[in-house]
Amino acid sequence: MLETDSKAFPPAPPSSLDDVQVLREADWAAFRSIGRMSDHWDRPGWSPGHRAYYWMLAPSGASGLAAEALACQEALAELGMDPVPPEGLHVTMVKIGNRDQVTEIQLDVLAASVRGALGAPFRVAAYPMTGSRGAIRFTLAPWRNLVAVHAVLTQAGVRAGVPGGRPTAGFRPHLGVLYNNRDRDAAAPVQAVGALRGRGPVEFMVDAVQLVELRREARTYRWDTVREIALGGPDRR
Repeated sequence: MLETDSKAFPPAPPSSLDDVQVLREADWAAFRSIGRMSDHWDRPGWSPGHRAYYWMLAPSGASGLAAEALACQEALAELGMDPVPPEGLHVTMVKIGNRDQVTEIQLDVLAASVRGALGAPFRVAAYPMTGSRGAIRFTLAPWRNLVAVHAVLTQAGVRAGVPGGRPTAGFRPHLGVLYNNRDRDAAAPVQAVGALRGRGPVEFMVDAVQLVELRREARTYRWDTVREIALGGPDRR
């Protein structure tokens, strides 16, 4: 389901959705290849007061993941990037649309379409550490179940008639821990991140997807959960 997409990072999909080493090396090779990092916050459309609906995975009760993210943030503090707070750790799945583009009825249709279609809960491992043009992040593995969830969410958006986001072909699962806040040469971040790649992975459970209304507060993301659909069980809200 994945294809080369110039807007994705990495642009080319990995050769395996299951092989941890392949996934890690693909992420790392892409990060090492960039010459400069860009300001994550310099993005069109995010004016003051902007709100948008997204599907995301927000791990709950994943204390080990939060502790590992904090340890990596502290190790990279000299880079001066913006840390993701423990309650802000998330995997962005699919953009649904800006708040003024999506109705409450469409949100209900989305939830109904997704309910019962996501399969059973599954575990994912977060591996320190890699990056992109605008962030420092964990590599997630394996990808197969995450890609399958993305496809279900995307198809639900088509049925609901919402604007939607990028297709599944360009989906590259990741979990950010630091947002780059200025244009800079990438050499120092790549070197600093490389020193953390010997750290062990942290597993977390994916047992629900969250439909959220996303906003920015200063240089962090915050959200209100509008719907929460459990994998393989009853809705949480």
